[in-house]
Amino acid sequence: MMRTYTILRPLARVATVLLVALACVPAQAERIKELASVQGVRQNQLIGYGLVVGLDGSGDQTTQAPFTAQSVQSMLSQLGIQLPPGVTPQLRNSAAVMVTTQLPAYAQPGQQIDVTVSSLGNAKSLRGGTLLLTPLRGADGQIYAMAQGNLVVGGAGAAAGGSKVQINHLSAGRVPGGATVERSVPNPALNGDAIRLELTRTDFSLVRQVAEAI
Repeated sequence: MMRTYTILRPLARVATVLLVALACVPAQAERIKELASVQGVRQNQLIGYGLVVGLDGSGDQTTQAPFTAQSVQSMLSQLGIQLPPGVTPQLRNSAAVMVTTQLPAYAQPGQQIDVTVSSLGNAKSLRGGTLLLTPLRGADGQIYAMAQGNLVVGGAGAAAGGSKVQINHLSAGRVPGGATVERSVPNPALNGDAIRLELTRTDFSLVRQVAEAI
């Protein structure tokens, strides 16, 4: 059970204290940020659908994953390239993927964050691929970041003579700093003349020590 403590102090002073990691609780020798969190402040999950291109023949088989070919056609159409009617591109160097990340609580426009890219179709490997520009949306459907960049895949695999060896997964990777924040999340918790701290454990003496430290 979390205990909530209301601080009736000017926000400017509270913000300053938080930015310097608040104060140390003398009896516990712990910082307040390790004992409590600001109520309503949290990370937000973002998700998007995109395409990875530049694969060495290890992408989706479009006959079994037709949505990949449809996505490629849609992208080309947006770029002004029209395919003849009835033509379905058979591209083994592209793959449909889901892109996910966590938007930090205080992220501001222009800040870069890492993204995770996971295969949605039947691609054998995403190694060497490049994620094309992908909008990342929150639970409210709004776009909060745009992702693009070269994938880093931690797995490795080899096959010869009917034998196959694979270390870790090749169908998922990361793009370090691959997403740029486009908008920040409104934080109503910091509006007004007071904020609330949620303690990690129920302890009256801890409440008193936190109040004295602030």
